[in-house]
Amino acid sequence: MTNPDDAIRPVFVTPERQVRWVLLAGRPLICLVAGDLVGARAHTGLDLPEFFVSERALGLWRERFDQVTADPASAPWVARAAVSEPDGAVVGYAGYHGPPNEDGMVEIGYTVVPEARRRGYARAMLRSLLVRAAEEPGVRVVRVTIAPDNVASLATIRGFGFVETGEDIDEKDGLGIIHEVPADHILGT
Repeated sequence: MTNPDDAIRPVFVTPERQVRWVLLAGRPLICLVAGDLVGARAHTGLDLPEFFVSERALGLWRERFDQVTADPASAPWVARAAVSEPDGAVVGYAGYHGPPNEDGMVEIGYTVVPEARRRGYARAMLRSLLVRAAEEPGVRVVRVTIAPDNVASLATIRGFGFVETGEDIDEKDGLGIIHEVPADHILGT
């Protein structure tokens, strides 16, 4: 990555939604790991919703903190808050599971806060993550793993060129269906 501050485009526009990304690293991530929403809000300048300190989110922040501690270069890839523009509401968080691996694969993850679901934010976040990955010279494939019963996420990826390539059983999340799209097929979406 040539500019770590541009790991994901600052603003991404879809016909329906506009999303700005705010990096969750350093002090904001430390606060989130501790469940300190007030501190995380102060360090990001965002009105982060309570969902950011839910049990599910706290597990993710701990995982990302450990990852960034072990590999500081992964910080620009792994955690960002999604902010709706122009209203400034925090509508979710997203990122990659890490920088591209040796095969040029990155895996994406995204979560929309409950009060913002079913309003086009997941598609805006997904499209932004896909475009950013496709623009990175070292990325050849983008992956997303979705539980077979997660109808909303399966619908979200429809139309982006993903193809089912296998299954994964995660100790925490259970069965997931792996979907991949070649990076050189993304920019036409």
